[in-house]
Amino acid sequence: MKAADDLRKPPAIEPITAAFEPAVLALNNEHAAELSLLDAGRLSHLLAQCFAAFRIGDLDAFMIGFDQDAPYDSPNFLWFRERYPRFAYVDRIAVASFARGRGHARQLYEHFFEKAQQAGHTVVTAEVNSDPPNPASDAFHAALGFEVVGEAEIYGGERRVRYFAKDLTA
Repeated sequence: MKAADDLRKPPAIEPITAAFEPAVLALNNEHAAELSLLDAGRLSHLLAQCFAAFRIGDLDAFMIGFDQDAPYDSPNFLWFRERYPRFAYVDRIAVASFARGRGHARQLYEHFFEKAQQAGHTVVTAEVNSDPPNPASDAFHAALGFEVVGEAEIYGGERRVRYFAKDLTA
């Protein structure tokens, strides 16, 4: 019976270690339109500066997030930093095509919410592309309790985003 229970149990959420960086980089760059392209050096830099970096399985999915103290130059992160004195920010999340529909993104967000609360954060932030549109991500964030708190054009108008925040005290 134990073996059957193990098969139904979702894979554990683990930290992203150096051994997983090549797989994270590949999955990130498969989703560069939504996340932005990275090279190995930039990924290593982000991981060294982040508040949290998690993966599921060998690389079914991953998430990288920062808090307000990170020396991060993303225009989206800086938008939140100008408006929130303290926050945890989901910078990027991706789920491999073979692992979609298993609830991995929700698991990663819930794990991030817990880590943020443990660190004393009361708000989690994220952004979603509005041009190009990403209606599935909009709906996903709304279902998790995020609310739209702003919009911006970034990268010289190349991309338009909607900013979301979730109050962890609600």
